[in-house]
Amino acid sequence: MSWFEALAILVAGVGAGTINTIVGSGTLITFPTLLFFGYPPLAANISNNVGLVAGGATGSWAYRHEMRGGGGTIRTLLPLSLAGSVVGASLLLVLPQRVFAAVVPVLILASIALVLSGPRLQARAAARASARAGAGAVSAGEPEGMPLRTSPALLLGVFAAGIYGGYFGAAQGVLLMGIFSALTTEGLQRLNGYKNVLSTGVNFVAAVFFLVFARAQVSWAAAGLIAVGAILGGLLGARIGRSLRPAVLRGVIVAVGVAAVLRMVLAS
Repeated sequence: MSWFEALAILVAGVGAGTINTIVGSGTLITFPTLLFFGYPPLAANISNNVGLVAGGATGSWAYRHEMRGGGGTIRTLLPLSLAGSVVGASLLLVLPQRVFAAVVPVLILASIALVLSGPRLQARAAARASARAGAGAVSAGEPEGMPLRTSPALLLGVFAAGIYGGYFGAAQGVLLMGIFSALTTEGLQRLNGYKNVLSTGVNFVAAVFFLVFARAQVSWAAAGLIAVGAILGGLLGARIGRSLRPAVLRGVIVAVGVAAVLRMVLAS
């Protein structure tokens, strides 16, 4: 590996860690970078997944204050993300990439639509929650604005996002934020913290799966450089993302999602 290749992969890791913490889709930086330097697609995907786990961990830790009091939500949703990740990682090793890649743009566009309609859907959800509270359907100890953890749509959506993340992972954060925006009444910054934890869990499980069943596909040099860069990017992304107003953050989510679709369509 030349110094230029190593530097390029390291910088790509920083960019991916930053974007993953703010929105998601960091894979769309590191994955094409590895392909550019001649890594086979499967090896690039797996090595990238292994490397980005570290950045997700730092980003999740940096958002710990926004998620204060949300341990119950994490304990409810994280197992679904992890189970979905195992399914997605299994599909990656069994199915041709073109099968799942064909539906990826559709999933991203759907998530963008959910993000854009999020404020209206959140207002309706808040009104329903208020009505239930007035009727005594919500316990007095349940925090206001608590995500709809028992919603079948939310649980199914998180599981499906886990499958997607275990298979490829690009724009997994956009998909999760779209689901959260549509089916919860929490603020975007808190939801971003949840997104970071769930995405990191998905990447971690997929990485372990790949290390067990596809260890020969891992380029440790590339994965290590991405990991170092992603750690720095995760901390940087939390600093940037936390300072963004909800409307701006929503705009960033949409912009990254559209860019992801365009990149995938043009590359196909």
